[in-house]
Amino acid sequence: MDMQITQSPLVTDHRRRLILFLFLMSAMFMATLDNQIVSTALPTIVGEFGHIERFGWIGSAYLLSLSAVMPLYGKLGDLFGRKYVMMTAIAIFTVGSAVCGLAVSMNSLIAARVLQGLGGGGIMVSIFAVNADLFEPRERARYQSYSSLVLMASGAIGPVLGGTMSDLFGWRSIFLVNIPIGLIVFVGLAFMLPYRKPHRRPKIDYAGALLLAMTTTCIVLMADGTELFGSLIAPQSLGVIALGIICAVAWVFVERRAPEPIVPLPLFRNSTFSLLLVMSIMSGAIGIGMVNYFALFLQTTTGLSPSAAGVLFVLLTGGIVCGSLSAGRVISSTGRYKPFAIASLACSAIAFALIAQVQAGTSIYLIGAIMAFHGIGIGLAQQVPVIGVQNAAPARDVGAATGSVTLSRMGGASIAISIYGAIVASQLSKVGGTIPGVADIEQLTPKMMAALPDAARTAVETAYANAFTPLFMTSCAIALIGLVAAVFLKPVQLPRAGEAKHPARVEEAAE
Repeated sequence: MDMQITQSPLVTDHRRRLILFLFLMSAMFMATLDNQIVSTALPTIVGEFGHIERFGWIGSAYLLSLSAVMPLYGKLGDLFGRKYVMMTAIAIFTVGSAVCGLAVSMNSLIAARVLQGLGGGGIMVSIFAVNADLFEPRERARYQSYSSLVLMASGAIGPVLGGTMSDLFGWRSIFLVNIPIGLIVFVGLAFMLPYRKPHRRPKIDYAGALLLAMTTTCIVLMADGTELFGSLIAPQSLGVIALGIICAVAWVFVERRAPEPIVPLPLFRNSTFSLLLVMSIMSGAIGIGMVNYFALFLQTTTGLSPSAAGVLFVLLTGGIVCGSLSAGRVISSTGRYKPFAIASLACSAIAFALIAQVQAGTSIYLIGAIMAFHGIGIGLAQQVPVIGVQNAAPARDVGAATGSVTLSRMGGASIAISIYGAIVASQLSKVGGTIPGVADIEQLTPKMMAALPDAARTAVETAYANAFTPLFMTSCAIALIGLVAAVFLKPVQLPRAGEAKHPARVEEAAE
């Protein structure tokens, strides 16, 4: 029965399928662009609302809610049909974008970002499921590669677009622009995407998904405990730690008994899976988690405008594209991914060690070169965790293993963002009102900084540069943890097309 469903495309008319695919890519571009486009506008938002200690939560709240709901959306599509689940996700995301654009305080913006993430997670998962319904397996592989190009394009365009729109129309425009796009995609799918009644009724592990989301949230809150509660040993912080431990233990008990667990626990018996998961968490922390802080660093220590800072991000994304494309070709020809895992995290560790030495007044070209080098590092291993776990996991658990990598990468980014935010806020709190003409350093927007006298502007840039030094050293340490995990990976060779993947696992078990 399932074989017949897979072989029969949902839409037979080629032109209609292409139009639907364009709608899907527009939705993906909108959802993936959102974390990138906001990065270069964040210093301006902080200047308006203050609360730099909550700066990271604008990105973290989105990633946290997005990763929390991703495991559920796939099974909801199996249960209720892809069409209506996809449309619901787009509607939630569009409403969340409108609320972000109308936010009146930092707290209301963070809450709106949670709502956006609840929709964004559904969009990301549902797109791949709908593609599977639209295209036959061979044709699907070609269209999935177009999806990768859209992901790369959003990374390249996002910071530039966000900075330019923030300069020209104000920061609210970067959220409000999603409303017309969301409405067009929603209406297009409503009229053009057929509804297919699901034939399968999966048993959804609601309890496991909820406990996993609560555990991740507790870890993020714990990382931000100093800023939220005043101290890591405050009663509230200790309460969050206790709740996190309870949720984690309960999650293990639930997953052991669930018919279709969110993350099958036997996967953790495979050392390759566990090490790749550690790598994925660290990669999310230094890759996705650093985007917003690079934007803040560039605008506060070099005096660049949001749009100029966005242009510098092209070097970072260009490095990612070069690293990813070259690594993809070599891995496909040799079947070896371990060398790229090691090279990737080594490059990032070196890049952060170098940028930690940057002071106010350092050449933009040098900073750009370091960002490009870091981008190459990210790109070299961008595909490694997914490729590795898909090869290591049993066939029945490939979907869950892939989802675990995505979840761990987003979770790593969310936790790191909170840690980075706490570091910057604690360092800036030491400055206080010691800079002449600057009552509150957190209230400075890039435009206000540009208008300061030279001496005051230099003092502000130096204060931020000093605040970022421990942040970059922390990122270097995170990259080194990932590097240790990469070194301990077993040298597995991926099977060629048509070969069973069991020999690779036999080789792994034999070592």
